[in-house]
Amino acid sequence: MKSIFKKYRIFFAAAFLLALFFCFRTLFPAFQLQHKGSESFNNFISRLFADELTSNTMNLHFTLKDPSSMGIDSYEVTFGDFSTKSQKSSAKNLEHLQKELSHYSYRALDAQNKLTYKILEDTLRRQRALAEYPMYEEVVTPSNGVTSQLPILLAEYPFYRKQDVDDYLTLLAQMDTYFSNILSYEEDKAKAGLFMSDKKCMKVIEGCEIFTQHPEDNFLLSTFSNRLDTLNLSDSEKEEYIAKNKQVIAEHVIPAYSEMISGLTKLLGCGRNDWGLCNYEDGKSYYEALVAYNTGTDFTVDELFQQIADARQEDVDICTTILASNPKLASMDIKLDSQFTDENAMIDHLKKAITKDFPKACDTTCEITHVDESLSEYLAPAFYITAPIDDYSTNRIYINNANNYTDLYYFTTLAHEGYPGHLYQTIQSYDYGLPPIRSLFNYPAYTEGWATYVEMLAYYYAGLPKDQASLLQHNQAAMLSLYASSDIGIHYYGWKKADMQKFWKNFGIDDETAIDSITDLVLEDPGNYLKYYVGYLQFRQLRETCEKKYGDKFDASAFHEAILRTGPAPFSIVEEQVKRALR
Repeated sequence: MKSIFKKYRIFFAAAFLLALFFCFRTLFPAFQLQHKGSESFNNFISRLFADELTSNTMNLHFTLKDPSSMGIDSYEVTFGDFSTKSQKSSAKNLEHLQKELSHYSYRALDAQNKLTYKILEDTLRRQRALAEYPMYEEVVTPSNGVTSQLPILLAEYPFYRKQDVDDYLTLLAQMDTYFSNILSYEEDKAKAGLFMSDKKCMKVIEGCEIFTQHPEDNFLLSTFSNRLDTLNLSDSEKEEYIAKNKQVIAEHVIPAYSEMISGLTKLLGCGRNDWGLCNYEDGKSYYEALVAYNTGTDFTVDELFQQIADARQEDVDICTTILASNPKLASMDIKLDSQFTDENAMIDHLKKAITKDFPKACDTTCEITHVDESLSEYLAPAFYITAPIDDYSTNRIYINNANNYTDLYYFTTLAHEGYPGHLYQTIQSYDYGLPPIRSLFNYPAYTEGWATYVEMLAYYYAGLPKDQASLLQHNQAAMLSLYASSDIGIHYYGWKKADMQKFWKNFGIDDETAIDSITDLVLEDPGNYLKYYVGYLQFRQLRETCEKKYGDKFDASAFHEAILRTGPAPFSIVEEQVKRALR
């Protein structure tokens, strides 16, 4: 089943967020009496944290550099259980955990544990709503599915000690079995009439084919050797590991992808729906649950659609006003400050520029790496892989060279992924002492909404004239709103090609090829754009509310700190915590 928490995460700049789904196991006995006090609750969430991490080794390794520091001394090396059976049992498991949580006295908890309790309670509620549709989950997608994301995570799997190398090789040896289980699930989806469209399936197949084209030069070979250099190994030990890695890739990894290609090819033609989720029997209800989960709100889909339209109109009106007073801005060249000579200079500038609006960042390093060419066609423009909670001194941002970046787009992308975006958000929340269990709570609109919100602010850090920065920022917000509206239109209201063309033409965009590309992105990942835009909109509206209340006394740095200290949570709780901190 899909875990109740987020796993090892890749945060993406544009349209994609990692979504690999593994089994969550509940090991706690049912409680007969209500438990009181924070000590008992702390024991509960500590066991829950450990159980979640040990249910798959990728999750464990990307969350903790040293598992023993959290009392985890032994674990099974596994990708976890992903199967139709585990998906269908998820609702019962979640119900069981809800009952366990209810046996703790909320009133008896201290303030921090009360917050954890409320967020966990909300998480379980949203996940249980999704679990009612076990066959609607899709883990094999062109850009954010297991076949495209797992190689990056494996290439990033750090080796701190020899045991990590052994665990890594054990995982690789399980990939054929793991992929076989996923294929079985896809076959069951096909029998239920819920398999993906041929167009989407072919993209997945093509991505797998690219990965397997040159097995002798696969980047998992070179990256493995480079990571071994970080360990104090003898030459013979290193050679033995390199030979073992080569063997496992040849015997398990490449065959896993070949089996995926073969299995998906056989399923071509099984898809019965080339358009939105609402065209499935329970698709509209599933989309409602998905939107509630992805946005961390309790607004209806209709309400969100209207909120998006209203905010877009505000942005359009602002752009119109700016251009009316300065028409030359429409054709003015965008020239960044001359100091932005490269990506590292941009990151360094952002770290300094944000200090007027954000708390000072804790000390850490940021390395910028470029996506391997074999994966560039099927990965997002950029992404950040979160650092482990017990050592966030080193961080890495990936840039996809397949995208033709303008200097400004590169700058705002680094703001989204780095400072004050995902990297900054992550390390600050850790540094503020976020309880370990809360680092796993999965609220996509909080994380992606934050990164989008600060990306909009980055236009004002780029050294542009104020009116030009404002024009670009509000235009970008309006454009993103169009994607969010299209997501709802296609998956909830049943828009087809003609509807999309009419909608986008209303905003001056009539390039059919471009609209078709946008449609494909929306179809591939239902609800995805709402993580970004609705999350951004919630932060934007919360700030406007606080600015109106406090006027000249409004402190942007304190506002942002309150959000970061809260950590991933539903927006009702974020708002509550921010208002409490600022009063």
